[in-house]
Amino acid sequence: MKKLYFSLSVLLLSLTLFAQQHSEQNHTKYVVPSDPKVKEKLNQWQNVKFGLLMHWGTYSQWGIVESWSLCPEDEGWCERRGPYKDNWYEYKKAYENLQDTFNPTQFAPEKWATAAKNAGMKYVVFTTKHHDGFCMFDTKQTDYKITKSPFGSNPRSNVAKEVFGAFRNEGFMIGAYFSKPDWHTNDYWWSYFPPKDRNPSYRPKQYPQKWESFKKFTYNQIEELMTDYGKVDILWLDGGWVRPFSTVDTTISWQKTIPFDQDIDMARIAKRGRELQPGLLVVDRTVSGEFENYVTPEHQIPDSYMDIPWETCMTMGDSWSYIPKENYKSARKLIHILADIVSKNGNLLLNVAPSPEGDFQPEAYQRLNEIGAWIKANGEAIYETHGDNEVGPQGKWVFTHKGNTTYAIYRADEGEAIPQTIEIEKLNLGKTAKITVVGNAENLTWVTKEGKVAVQIPEKLAKKIPNSYAYVLKITK
Repeated sequence: MKKLYFSLSVLLLSLTLFAQQHSEQNHTKYVVPSDPKVKEKLNQWQNVKFGLLMHWGTYSQWGIVESWSLCPEDEGWCERRGPYKDNWYEYKKAYENLQDTFNPTQFAPEKWATAAKNAGMKYVVFTTKHHDGFCMFDTKQTDYKITKSPFGSNPRSNVAKEVFGAFRNEGFMIGAYFSKPDWHTNDYWWSYFPPKDRNPSYRPKQYPQKWESFKKFTYNQIEELMTDYGKVDILWLDGGWVRPFSTVDTTISWQKTIPFDQDIDMARIAKRGRELQPGLLVVDRTVSGEFENYVTPEHQIPDSYMDIPWETCMTMGDSWSYIPKENYKSARKLIHILADIVSKNGNLLLNVAPSPEGDFQPEAYQRLNEIGAWIKANGEAIYETHGDNEVGPQGKWVFTHKGNTTYAIYRADEGEAIPQTIEIEKLNLGKTAKITVVGNAENLTWVTKEGKVAVQIPEKLAKKIPNSYAYVLKITK
């Protein structure tokens, strides 16, 4: 097979359009779980705030977008590159033949887990299967899987099991990303009809036996993940066009393109999942209802506080999947994003993509270390807090709450010292309230003036406080 080469200029993805397509949703349709164990797990998840997402598969060898270049749609993120770009059949064959060369010999999930823990992350979501259908676990339902690649002879070839085990040993909540659509199996993209888009290449209602076979395939794979891979806390389902037609919201642009019913019986999947994993959080992304236990805006942060459980999933760089030269966000920006999200009652699920060899790029480790240093000093303002729907945001300030304590987080510009004079509106403090800088026990002088709490930080103390990405005041009422 000829190697495909891709220049950096063609690796940049149309992330804005992709995010818009997958993020639009009417959150007023959220359904509160009724299962007490699910409620308990959801509360645990809301308290941990910060997680790691990893997109990894054979596509990393080409340094291209995950799965989407297989999709015969005229969208920027679906554009094919390389010598086979003008022949979809040849391209698909070459793409699927990547299984024959995938051999990530540097795979060491303990290294990832240690780095994520040091960064302050507390849950992980790993791609067990993306839309291309390549399985990063040893499924019995297909041979299109990691254990049938050159890496299959490695004792750690059942990658998902190894990842889950390594992160579980570090105390992480475990999430299994699973794509509902599968563009490899003949029961979704049936070879009798060439696919026209991301949807099945046939009408499920017209060929019910074919669709039933696909439903069984999907059910069996999820059952395997819930049975043979240790404790799993989250089933994170992607591919929101696979849904009952009755759930399509025609006021949302991308959902208008869903042509027909693709019901895979989520009730049966969730029931079996929770029999095997009591309290399992089911996240049927963008499909509002009882099987979307929390919502997942993609590359977007709500404008204000949301009182339902939610999580922004976002890339550390520009791409969900590995590209050779990634444009990573600065640690300052990532910390500001985390503070903003938590202040609005959400979690941040930050994506880092492993290389074809099985490791993160050095700059990704650097970012994780930098974030971790800030979290170590200021984590009390993040973990086990609830968002703020009363005080902020106020300029660079955002706020979180825990019991009778309010945390005010100042998102500083590069080189900016902590302000020596601070004014915060809407704080209703009693005379015995205390204000300190997190990490310093000295009580600060404050007064209420014209409806604002005015805080003074002595020059001597300000000089002691090292420059930071964000400064945190602890306000105890």
